[in-house]
Amino acid sequence: MSETKCWAKKGVQLVLMVTLVTPIAWAQTQKPVLHGKHWVAITGKPLGATAGARIFEQGGNAIDSACAMLAVVCTMYDVLSWGGETQALIYNPTTKKVVAINGLGVAPSGATPEFFK
Repeated sequence: MSETKCWAKKGVQLVLMVTLVTPIAWAQTQKPVLHGKHWVAITGKPLGATAGARIFEQGGNAIDSACAMLAVVCTMYDVLSWGGETQALIYNPTTKKVVAINGLGVAPSGATPEFFK
């Protein structure tokens, strides 16, 4: 067999392999369905959302769920970790107040622990 035919055969094999494997890879990325009437667990990763949902289902609160979701997604190479950026709205049902946490960017020089006491 000539060298050109050999390369052509390998090219056809590669195209067939990619054509057959690609639908299988896409089929395996289906996200689990999560249902909650009184809670929301959202991340960019299905495993993180599942961890948060499980915490809620076991009686945990939003902070417990957020910590569980962070613990899961910070082990993934392509997302932020514990020391990364954070935005959160925390509702306290006792005081009926919302606290906003914005952990984006550099803190101002006056943001010392003493300032926040």
